[in-house]
Amino acid sequence: MKACHACKKELALRREIGRRDECPFCHADLRCCLNCRFFDRSAPKQCREPIAELVREKDKANYCDLFLFAEAAAGARSGDGPENARKALDDLFKK
Repeated sequence: MKACHACKKELALRREIGRRDECPFCHADLRCCLNCRFFDRSAPKQCREPIAELVREKDKANYCDLFLFAEAAAGARSGDGPENARKALDDLFKK
């Protein structure tokens, strides 16, 4: 499942994402760091690809050749928040 980083809605993508493609629901840029498989806030330059160039605006379209749209686990993007995270952890460690 692929989902927009901004509105968290599931996207039905049948082709490669272009630099100017936008979310059909909220019009956020789709080919951006926040939608990339390699995006990681804790990594240097917030990217797990060591050869990636620094991109300052992570939510804006860019020309990165390493971009791969992130696959979200089912339900991972919907209902983000501390309450849902706590419930997921409680469900995981039920005795």
